[in-house]
Amino acid sequence: MLQPLNLPPHPFKLTERDGQLFLFDEIRKKEILLTPEEWVRQHFIQYLIKEKNYPRSLIKLEGGLKLNGQPKRTDIVLFNNKGEKILLVECKAPSVKITQQVFDQVARYNWVHRVPLLAVTNGLEHYYCKIDFDNERFDFIPELEPYTSNQAS
Repeated sequence: MLQPLNLPPHPFKLTERDGQLFLFDEIRKKEILLTPEEWVRQHFIQYLIKEKNYPRSLIKLEGGLKLNGQPKRTDIVLFNNKGEKILLVECKAPSVKITQQVFDQVARYNWVHRVPLLAVTNGLEHYYCKIDFDNERFDFIPELEPYTSNQAS
């Protein structure tokens, strides 16, 4: 049984093969093994598209980056229509508590990306913060603003 999340439901296309569940990823256009983290990622993507009006074409999943010479992966990066990164999302399985350690992970990734808006979710809890690189500070915000085509970084 798939765990209900604190995100709007979506009628995902699920298939079972060899005792494993797969989900059709509408962004990557392929079937993905359904892990608890992937369940959260897919729901959050649909939330961004349907509730916050982010265009599918501006969403990139599992982008690679190098941090201290080590390869790492970001879960979701969103762009504006100029190709600038505007939102970095870190997804965790529902069983993973959102702690300072989780925020530290996404903050380290953001040293590479330098994205002005961060989101961290485990599907049950969602946290958002704006980053002010010039003044080296961040502020938590209660909710993500809807996407607008003139969104600047």
